[in-house]
Amino acid sequence: MNQKTINLAITHLSNDSKLKTIIDNHSKPNFKKNNDYYNSLAKSIIYQQLSGKVANIIYNRFLNTFQNRKLDPKIIINMSEKELKNIGLSKQKTSYIKDLSLYFLKKKNSIDFKLMNDDEIRNELILIKGIGHWTIDMFLMFTMLRPNILPTGDLGIKKGFKKLFNLKDLPDDEYMLKKSKPWEPYRTIACCYLWRLVDDEDFW
Repeated sequence: MNQKTINLAITHLSNDSKLKTIIDNHSKPNFKKNNDYYNSLAKSIIYQQLSGKVANIIYNRFLNTFQNRKLDPKIIINMSEKELKNIGLSKQKTSYIKDLSLYFLKKKNSIDFKLMNDDEIRNELILIKGIGHWTIDMFLMFTMLRPNILPTGDLGIKKGFKKLFNLKDLPDDEYMLKKSKPWEPYRTIACCYLWRLVDDEDFW
């Protein structure tokens, strides 16, 4: 996502007075180009159901076990459950990352996600064990840099909506989709500010 798109998004989102207050008090989100799909999805699995700060510690510990911090599915396939547990991965996430490794070893370079639209990517990735809607949303947002993703299953985003709209309880998907309609086509950028609203700046 280039700087022009981010600037356009900020101008558009600033029309929402509630969001404008957050935007004015925080720096612009930073999106980095990433063609390492395997690493990105492995990272998403590690981040599942954890706070950004805790997940970041485990993820970096995971990277540090590899030469040049470069994940290798062939090595991961042969790592023991104990080795991965010592890094901080649960038994379930160990299974997921091994299944992800098998997927990439089989597919190799036969899939080019850049040629797929959002729904095509969702339909492909959902077939991998351990890859659910939240993981796919993170992949679309921070690897494919798709500008209009709303991860309704993310707890930080739910908390952001609750705080932004002064709700008593966490919102359901329908409420979030309705309230975020004016933010289109830049909901990805809006979500970055929602994470900052709830002080989870290590969201990714």
